[in-house]
This record gives sequence, structure tokens and C-alpha cells, in this order.
Amino acid sequence: MQPSERREKIVALLGRTGEMAVEALAEALDVSRETVRRDLTRLDAAGRLRKFHGGARPMTVPAASLEKEGPFAQRLAQNAEAKRKLARAACRLFKPGDSLFIDTGSTTVALAEALAGLDGLVVVTNSPRIAATLAVNPSHTLFLIGGAYSADAGESLGPLALEQVGKFRARHAVLTAGALDGSSVMDFDLQEAEMAKAMIERADLVTVLADHSKFDRRAVFEVAPLSRVDTLVTDAHPSEAMTRALTAANVRILTP
Repeated sequence: MQPSERREKIVALLGRTGEMAVEALAEALDVSRETVRRDLTRLDAAGRLRKFHGGARPMTVPAASLEKEGPFAQRLAQNAEAKRKLARAACRLFKPGDSLFIDTGSTTVALAEALAGLDGLVVVTNSPRIAATLAVNPSHTLFLIGGAYSADAGESLGPLALEQVGKFRARHAVLTAGALDGSSVMDFDLQEAEMAKAMIERADLVTVLADHSKFDRRAVFEVAPLSRVDTLVTDAHPSEAMTRALTAANVRILTP
């Protein structure tokens, strides 16, 4: 494939998806990440796309795309390496004997894989996949929340699930986020937002896991104001404006 043809394919891919990570582009085009980065640099300079740390997006992203989230399988593949890195960083926050609520998300799936290497945690989750991942380590104590089952993300939601969350107290609530702006943490799904809120209410400390693609975005449902978040674990430092907002809210920023 000629470089010019490859670059046109990159522009076309971004036009369909709205945003892609370098790793995903390299896999789709069967080239190295270094080649993709060089192409993105040239395309950005030519005004064909907008490059950011770890990926790129079209120059013009339809407003509707900022208000929705893709299917769970697609989200698992997006920014996968960044999510693994921030998951490993988040592990430093926990020690044996700690109790954690963990909600369902592509980043918390990566966290569960990292936490499996620790010992002696008590975990309450609404994700069968997260529970099964942690169960490979018999030192963990696991509680799986039941309720109405959502097949896309593989999670329990709804009134029965929220009622069960209310029976627990935990030291930490570890949550994913659909979007963050200068005032709050948000989600694209009402029931997922309700689950996160319920976990926050029953936890002492709140940790949000969010890769850089979630910054300076908005979603429909507010989960919590930034002031309720104790630690944000991410793969790259937010923008200057976002950093100021996090600092003003006394949110600790933890990166790999």
C-alpha cells in the first residue's frame, strides 16, 4: 500500500469512527505504530485530522458523537494499552484488606486483570466478568451484585441491583467515566450512572479511572461533581483548564 493510499484510509476510518487510537489504526492497516504516528503528524499538519496523544480524530466531530458511547466490545478495544497502564497505576492505591466497589467498564475490566496479582481484597461488583477475573486469586473475597442483566456490557443494573449495593460499605468506590469536564463526572447511560452514584454513597473514597479520550467531554447524566472525587487515574495529563478544575476540586491526579 502506498503512503498516500494509507493516509486516505486513515482519514476514512476516522470519519466512520470519530476517533481511534494509534494501536487500533496500526492493527487495521497492518503497519507499525511508528508508521501510523508519522502519518498522523503529516495529516495533522495538512489539516486533514486532529492528532492527540495516543490517537487522532477528524477535524470536525459531529456534536452527536460527543453525547454517546460505542458498544462495549468496541470500547474494550479502544485505547487498550492506555487502559492497561492506568490500571497498573491504580493498583498502587490499594492494599490487602481493602474493600472496593468496582463498577462495569472497559477500564475496570483492565483494572481487574491488574488487581488479580494483589492479595486479600474484598470486592463488590456488578460485573460477572470482573468477578471471574479476580476469582483466579483465591485470596480475594468477592460479592457479585445481581439484578436485571444488560447483555452489552455484561452487568447487573436496575432497582434490585441498587438495593443490593445498599447492603454494603466499602473503603473505595472505583469507577469508570463516560466523560469529564471542568465540573463533573458523567455517563451516557442512566442506569449505569445510578449504579455509580449508589456505590459512591456507600464508599469513603472515590477513584475514577479515565483515559485521556474522556477529558473535556460531556455526557447526559451526571454521576458526581469533581469535588466528590478523591483520585483521578489517567494515562496522560489533562489540558491546562481541566487540570485547574481538578486542582480546585482537590482531586489527586495519578498517572503511570
